[in-house]
Parts: sequence; C-alpha cells; structure tokens
Amino acid sequence: MKINEIFYSIQGEGVTMGIPTIFVRLTGCNLDCKWCDTAYARTEGKEMNLDQIMEEIRKIRCTQVCITGGEPMYQPETVKLIDVLLGEGYLVTLETNGSKNLEALECSEALMISMDVKCPGSGQSDKMDLSNLELLGPTDQLKFVVSDRTDYEYARDMIKKYHPICAVVMTPVWGVDIAEVIKWVLKDKLDVRVLPQLHKLVWGDERGH
Repeated sequence: MKINEIFYSIQGEGVTMGIPTIFVRLTGCNLDCKWCDTAYARTEGKEMNLDQIMEEIRKIRCTQVCITGGEPMYQPETVKLIDVLLGEGYLVTLETNGSKNLEALECSEALMISMDVKCPGSGQSDKMDLSNLELLGPTDQLKFVVSDRTDYEYARDMIKKYHPICAVVMTPVWGVDIAEVIKWVLKDKLDVRVLPQLHKLVWGDERGH
C-alpha cells in the first residue's frame, strides 16, 4: 500500500471529535475538491506492506485508528487493512469521500464509516455513489462540508430525501462563518450536528495533525 503518513493526534471532525486517535493517511484520490486541504496526499507517500503498517500503529499504543486520505477506498488493500485492525481489537473509522462503492466492507460494531456527500461547492457532487447511503448503519456518520447557502440547501434536501439512520454532521469549509450555518439548521429544524474542524482551530494547516 502507498502510505502518505501515520501520526497520532486528536480526531478533529465528526462525532468522535476530541478522541486521541492514530491516523493512517493513504496516498491517492479520485476526486479534486475545490477546498481540499490534503492535496499533498494525492501523490506523496511510500510503499508499505501490512506488517510494516501494523508495526507503526502498535508503537503508538492507542485503540482508535482512523484510515483517511486522499481516498482510502482508492487502494484495494484498504479492506484487508481494516480487517487486520479489527482482528487485533482496534476501533476503526474509515473516512471516505462517498464516490467509491462500500459493499466490500464487513459490518462491524468496531468499524465506523464516516462518509461524505460532496456538495456543489466542492465541484464534485456529481461523482457520488449514492447507493452507499443504504449501507450506512446507526453507528456510522454522514458528513456534509458546506461552503455557502447553496451547499447548505443541497445538504438539507439530501437529508430530507434519504432520511439517513446514522448521525449527520454538517461542517463549514474553513473560513466560513459557522454561526450562519447554525442559524440555517435551527430555522429548518434539521436533526444534525454542526461542528467545526477542531484540528484546524488548534493547529491550522500544520501537517501531522
């Protein structure tokens, strides 16, 4: 597998925000979001086999592992890595952009799928595999990153259309006023969590966090 970086930090997004976590960032992505903040993960990285990856993870001694990217499902070995982690008792979060089919993933209480639905502001909203929404269970999460009112309305309409049974998170693109998004959510009485990117509040764009 091609690995961009492995590091230890707090989870900065979603329902597990603030929990100390080992991050395994994979190289490669099939999308090109306008507001992408990890473009370096498109090509940078080194080849590591599963034993080497697990050796690095075990050194950190943390039970939470987040597999991110790039787009992790871009690499076929990702499913095997998840299986190995689950087999060793780790709690795993898979962060995926929602464009790759997720049927190959085994359902497990120890695996949380954190799936994006790209809004129009990303420039990639037409790339989604919306059949993935049917695969999300109560322990998963669905994320919408919104850059403006148009993105918000798109996310709102998707939520009303598909009625996800998992937690739904709405996060403003960095620099967008989160107070405005909160006002919109309260006015429409959406059952979502409006959350910032905690890691950016603490470290900005510094890598390895």
